[in-house]
Amino acid sequence: MNEIQIFKNEDFGQIRVAEVDGEPMFCLADVCKILGITNTRNCKSRLYAKGVCIVDTLTPGGKQSMTYVNEPNLYRCIFQSRKLNAQKFQDWVFEDILPSLRKTGSYTMPKAEESDMTILAKAVLISQKQLEECHKLIEAQKDTIEEQGEKIKEDRPKVDFANAIIGSKNSCLIGELAKILTQNGFTIGQNRLFKTLRRKGYLGRGSVMYNMPYQKYVEKGYFELKKGVRTGADGSLITTTTTNVTPKGQLYFVNLFLHDRDISEEAVSDENKDD
Repeated sequence: MNEIQIFKNEDFGQIRVAEVDGEPMFCLADVCKILGITNTRNCKSRLYAKGVCIVDTLTPGGKQSMTYVNEPNLYRCIFQSRKLNAQKFQDWVFEDILPSLRKTGSYTMPKAEESDMTILAKAVLISQKQLEECHKLIEAQKDTIEEQGEKIKEDRPKVDFANAIIGSKNSCLIGELAKILTQNGFTIGQNRLFKTLRRKGYLGRGSVMYNMPYQKYVEKGYFELKKGVRTGADGSLITTTTTNVTPKGQLYFVNLFLHDRDISEEAVSDENKDD
Protein backbone atom coordinates (compact mmCIF):
# COMPACT_ATOMS: atom_id res chain seq x y z
CA MET A 1 0.00 0.00 0.00
CA ASN A 2 1.25 3.48 -0.83
CA GLU A 3 2.23 5.62 2.14
CA ILE A 4 -0.41 8.25 2.84
CA GLN A 5 0.49 11.59 4.36
CA ILE A 6 -2.20 13.79 5.89
CA PHE A 7 -1.86 17.57 5.77
CA LYS A 8 -4.14 19.62 8.01
CA ASN A 9 -5.19 23.24 7.92
CA GLU A 10 -7.56 25.07 10.28
CA ASP A 11 -9.31 26.76 7.33
CA PHE A 12 -9.61 23.77 4.97
CA GLY A 13 -9.54 20.68 7.15
CA GLN A 14 -7.33 17.87 5.89
CA ILE A 15 -6.09 16.48 2.60
CA ARG A 16 -4.57 13.05 2.06
CA VAL A 17 -1.53 12.80 -0.21
CA ALA A 18 -0.06 9.57 -1.58
CA GLU A 19 3.22 9.08 -3.43
CA VAL A 20 2.83 7.13 -6.66
CA ASP A 21 5.93 6.50 -8.81
CA GLY A 22 7.70 9.35 -7.05
CA GLU A 23 4.88 11.83 -7.70
CA PRO A 24 2.47 13.26 -5.10
CA MET A 25 -1.18 12.37 -5.70
CA PHE A 26 -3.97 14.22 -3.90
CA CYS A 27 -7.18 12.55 -2.67
CA LEU A 28 -9.91 13.81 -5.00
CA ALA A 29 -12.66 13.43 -2.38
CA ASP A 30 -10.72 15.69 0.01
CA VAL A 31 -10.01 18.23 -2.74
CA CYS A 32 -13.66 18.44 -3.81
CA LYS A 33 -14.82 18.79 -0.21
CA ILE A 34 -12.42 21.67 0.40
CA LEU A 35 -13.37 23.40 -2.86
CA GLY A 36 -17.12 22.94 -2.40
CA ILE A 37 -17.44 20.75 -5.50
CA THR A 38 -20.42 18.48 -4.81
CA ASN A 39 -20.32 16.38 -7.97
CA THR A 40 -17.01 14.53 -7.69
CA ARG A 41 -17.75 12.31 -10.70
CA ASN A 42 -18.38 15.34 -12.94
CA CYS A 43 -15.20 16.97 -11.67
CA LYS A 44 -13.20 13.81 -12.42
CA SER A 45 -14.55 13.67 -15.99
CA ARG A 46 -12.88 17.03 -16.71
CA LEU A 47 -9.44 15.89 -15.62
CA TYR A 48 -6.65 14.32 -17.65
CA ALA A 49 -6.95 10.55 -17.20
CA LYS A 50 -3.18 10.15 -17.22
CA GLY A 51 -2.98 12.05 -13.94
CA VAL A 52 -5.69 10.05 -12.14
CA CYS A 53 -5.13 6.82 -10.22
CA ILE A 54 -6.71 4.59 -7.59
CA VAL A 55 -4.94 4.21 -4.26
CA ASP A 56 -5.89 1.84 -1.43
CA THR A 57 -6.50 4.11 1.54
CA LEU A 58 -7.15 3.29 5.18
CA THR A 59 -10.30 5.01 6.44
CA PRO A 60 -12.37 4.74 9.65
CA GLY A 61 -14.51 2.26 7.71
CA GLY A 62 -11.55 0.14 6.65
CA LYS A 63 -9.42 0.02 3.49
CA GLN A 64 -11.04 1.67 0.48
CA SER A 65 -10.00 2.20 -3.13
CA MET A 66 -10.03 5.98 -3.54
CA THR A 67 -9.30 8.30 -6.45
CA TYR A 68 -6.16 10.44 -6.33
CA VAL A 69 -5.03 13.13 -8.80
CA ASN A 70 -1.66 14.61 -9.66
CA GLU A 71 -0.63 18.24 -9.24
CA PRO A 72 -1.75 19.52 -12.69
CA ASN A 73 -5.15 17.91 -12.17
CA LEU A 74 -5.32 19.45 -8.70
CA TYR A 75 -5.09 22.88 -10.33
CA ARG A 76 -7.81 21.89 -12.80
CA CYS A 77 -10.04 21.11 -9.82
CA ILE A 78 -9.25 24.51 -8.33
CA PHE A 79 -10.26 26.20 -11.59
CA GLN A 80 -13.64 24.41 -11.41
CA SER A 81 -14.36 25.73 -7.93
CA ARG A 82 -16.48 28.83 -7.35
CA LYS A 83 -15.50 29.22 -3.70
CA LEU A 84 -13.85 32.51 -2.83
CA ASN A 85 -11.11 30.78 -0.83
CA ALA A 86 -10.05 28.49 -3.71
CA GLN A 87 -7.06 30.78 -4.31
CA LYS A 88 -6.07 30.49 -0.64
CA PHE A 89 -6.28 26.70 -0.91
CA GLN A 90 -3.99 26.83 -3.94
CA ASP A 91 -1.54 28.98 -1.98
CA TRP A 92 -1.56 26.48 0.88
CA VAL A 93 -0.76 23.64 -1.52
CA PHE A 94 1.89 25.60 -3.38
CA GLU A 95 3.56 27.26 -0.40
CA ASP A 96 3.29 24.60 2.31
CA ILE A 97 2.33 21.13 1.10
CA LEU A 98 4.50 20.86 -2.01
CA PRO A 99 7.65 22.27 -0.41
CA SER A 100 7.16 19.81 2.45
CA LEU A 101 6.85 16.95 -0.04
CA ARG A 102 9.72 18.01 -2.25
CA LYS A 103 12.16 18.62 0.55
CA THR A 104 15.45 18.59 -1.41
CA GLY A 105 13.78 19.31 -4.72
CA SER A 106 12.42 15.83 -5.36
CA TYR A 107 9.23 14.19 -4.22
CA THR A 108 11.26 11.32 -2.82
CA MET A 109 14.20 11.39 -0.47
CA PRO A 110 17.55 11.08 -2.30
CA LYS A 111 19.40 7.80 -2.28
CA ALA A 112 22.58 7.59 -0.25
CA GLU A 113 24.75 6.96 -3.32
CA GLU A 114 23.44 10.02 -5.21
CA SER A 115 25.72 13.05 -5.37
CA ASP A 116 24.64 16.62 -4.74
CA MET A 117 24.87 17.32 -8.48
CA THR A 118 22.60 14.35 -9.27
CA ILE A 119 20.02 15.49 -6.74
CA LEU A 120 20.16 19.06 -8.09
CA ALA A 121 19.77 17.84 -11.67
CA LYS A 122 16.68 15.86 -10.72
CA ALA A 123 15.24 18.88 -8.96
CA VAL A 124 15.74 21.03 -12.08
CA LEU A 125 14.09 18.41 -14.32
CA ILE A 126 11.10 18.15 -12.01
CA SER A 127 10.73 21.93 -11.82
CA GLN A 128 10.85 22.22 -15.60
CA LYS A 129 8.22 19.50 -15.96
CA GLN A 130 5.90 21.23 -13.52
CA LEU A 131 6.36 24.59 -15.26
CA GLU A 132 5.50 23.03 -18.61
CA GLU A 133 2.35 21.48 -17.13
CA CYS A 134 1.34 24.81 -15.59
CA HIS A 135 1.90 26.64 -18.88
CA LYS A 136 -0.25 24.10 -20.73
CA LEU A 137 -2.97 24.46 -18.13
CA ILE A 138 -2.88 28.26 -18.26
CA GLU A 139 -3.13 28.24 -22.07
CA ALA A 140 -6.07 25.81 -21.95
CA GLN A 141 -7.84 27.92 -19.34
CA LYS A 142 -7.10 31.07 -21.36
CA ASP A 143 -8.95 29.68 -24.39
CA THR A 144 -11.87 28.59 -22.20
CA ILE A 145 -12.09 31.98 -20.49
CA GLU A 146 -12.03 33.79 -23.85
CA GLU A 147 -14.83 31.55 -25.17
CA GLN A 148 -16.88 32.13 -22.03
CA GLY A 149 -16.28 35.88 -22.32
CA GLU A 150 -17.60 35.94 -25.88
CA LYS A 151 -20.60 33.86 -24.86
CA ILE A 152 -21.39 36.16 -21.93
CA LYS A 153 -21.03 39.21 -24.19
CA GLU A 154 -23.33 37.64 -26.79
CA ASP A 155 -25.97 36.63 -24.23
CA ARG A 156 -25.86 39.82 -22.16
CA PRO A 157 -28.86 41.54 -23.85
CA LYS A 158 -30.94 38.37 -23.38
CA VAL A 159 -29.87 38.10 -19.74
CA ASP A 160 -30.67 41.75 -19.06
CA PHE A 161 -34.08 41.32 -20.70
CA ALA A 162 -34.82 38.14 -18.75
CA ASN A 163 -33.77 39.74 -15.47
CA ALA A 164 -35.94 42.77 -16.20
CA ILE A 165 -38.98 40.58 -16.81
CA ILE A 166 -38.34 38.31 -13.83
CA GLY A 167 -37.93 41.35 -11.61
CA SER A 168 -41.15 42.87 -12.91
CA LYS A 169 -44.48 42.21 -11.23
CA ASN A 170 -46.54 43.72 -14.03
CA SER A 171 -48.54 41.84 -16.62
CA CYS A 172 -48.97 43.30 -20.09
CA LEU A 173 -51.52 43.32 -22.89
CA ILE A 174 -51.04 41.23 -26.05
CA GLY A 175 -50.23 44.42 -27.96
CA GLU A 176 -47.46 45.24 -25.48
CA LEU A 177 -46.09 41.69 -25.85
CA ALA A 178 -45.91 42.30 -29.61
CA LYS A 179 -43.76 45.38 -28.91
CA ILE A 180 -41.50 43.37 -26.59
CA LEU A 181 -41.04 40.74 -29.30
CA THR A 182 -40.24 43.41 -31.87
CA GLN A 183 -37.69 45.03 -29.55
CA ASN A 184 -35.98 41.66 -29.19
CA GLY A 185 -35.60 41.02 -32.90
CA PHE A 186 -38.90 39.43 -33.96
CA THR A 187 -41.04 41.98 -35.79
CA ILE A 188 -44.73 41.32 -35.26
CA GLY A 189 -47.85 43.41 -34.75
CA GLN A 190 -50.70 42.99 -32.29
CA ASN A 191 -53.21 41.49 -34.79
CA ARG A 192 -50.74 38.98 -36.18
CA LEU A 193 -49.68 37.98 -32.66
CA PHE A 194 -53.33 37.39 -31.67
CA LYS A 195 -53.78 35.33 -34.83
CA THR A 196 -50.68 33.21 -34.15
CA LEU A 197 -51.63 32.59 -30.52
CA ARG A 198 -55.11 31.50 -31.60
CA ARG A 199 -53.73 29.23 -34.31
CA LYS A 200 -51.23 27.62 -31.92
CA GLY A 201 -53.94 26.92 -29.36
CA TYR A 202 -53.00 29.39 -26.65
CA LEU A 203 -56.09 31.56 -27.16
CA GLY A 204 -59.65 30.54 -27.95
CA ARG A 205 -61.15 30.91 -31.45
CA GLY A 206 -64.87 30.41 -30.73
CA SER A 207 -67.27 33.28 -30.12
CA VAL A 208 -67.43 32.72 -26.37
CA MET A 209 -63.70 32.09 -25.85
CA TYR A 210 -62.44 34.39 -28.59
CA ASN A 211 -58.99 35.69 -27.63
CA MET A 212 -59.40 34.22 -24.12
CA PRO A 213 -56.54 31.99 -22.90
CA TYR A 214 -57.22 28.33 -22.33
CA GLN A 215 -57.31 27.34 -18.67
CA LYS A 216 -54.20 25.15 -18.79
CA TYR A 217 -52.07 28.13 -19.81
CA VAL A 218 -53.61 30.25 -17.09
CA GLU A 219 -52.72 27.51 -14.61
CA LYS A 220 -49.17 27.45 -15.95
CA GLY A 221 -48.94 31.13 -15.10
CA TYR A 222 -48.60 32.48 -18.66
CA PHE A 223 -51.82 34.51 -18.66
CA GLU A 224 -54.14 36.21 -16.24
CA LEU A 225 -57.61 37.66 -16.80
CA LYS A 226 -58.39 41.20 -15.70
CA LYS A 227 -62.02 42.02 -15.00
CA GLY A 228 -63.37 45.49 -15.69
CA VAL A 229 -66.57 47.44 -16.18
CA ARG A 230 -67.54 49.82 -18.98
CA THR A 231 -70.65 51.78 -19.78
CA GLY A 232 -72.68 50.63 -22.78
CA ALA A 233 -74.35 52.86 -25.35
CA ASP A 234 -77.62 52.65 -23.43
CA GLY A 235 -75.97 53.60 -20.17
CA SER A 236 -75.90 50.07 -18.75
CA LEU A 237 -72.78 48.65 -17.09
CA ILE A 238 -71.01 45.91 -19.00
CA THR A 239 -68.46 43.57 -17.43
CA THR A 240 -65.32 43.12 -19.52
CA THR A 241 -62.53 40.53 -19.43
CA THR A 242 -59.09 41.37 -20.75
CA THR A 243 -56.31 38.88 -21.46
CA ASN A 244 -52.98 39.86 -19.91
CA VAL A 245 -49.60 38.16 -20.24
CA THR A 246 -47.74 37.64 -16.96
CA PRO A 247 -43.97 38.25 -16.59
CA LYS A 248 -43.52 34.46 -16.74
CA GLY A 249 -45.60 34.36 -19.92
CA GLN A 250 -43.64 37.22 -21.47
CA LEU A 251 -40.38 35.35 -20.97
CA TYR A 252 -41.94 32.14 -22.28
CA PHE A 253 -43.28 33.69 -25.49
CA VAL A 254 -40.13 35.69 -26.23
CA ASN A 255 -38.09 32.47 -25.98
CA LEU A 256 -40.72 30.65 -28.06
CA PHE A 257 -40.76 33.14 -30.93
CA LEU A 258 -37.00 33.74 -30.96
CA HIS A 259 -35.92 30.10 -30.74
CA ASP A 260 -38.76 27.95 -32.10
CA ARG A 261 -38.18 27.95 -35.86
CA ASP A 262 -41.57 26.40 -36.67
CA ILE A 263 -43.71 28.91 -34.81
CA SER A 264 -41.66 31.89 -36.00
CA GLU A 265 -41.92 30.83 -39.65
CA GLU A 266 -45.62 30.13 -39.24
CA ALA A 267 -46.18 33.56 -37.72
CA VAL A 268 -44.51 35.19 -40.71
CA SER A 269 -46.50 33.14 -43.23
CA ASP A 270 -49.73 33.99 -41.42
CA GLU A 271 -49.18 37.73 -41.75
CA ASN A 272 -51.59 38.19 -44.64
CA LYS A 273 -53.93 35.30 -43.90
CA ASP A 274 -57.32 35.27 -42.18
CA ASP A 275 -58.33 32.76 -39.51
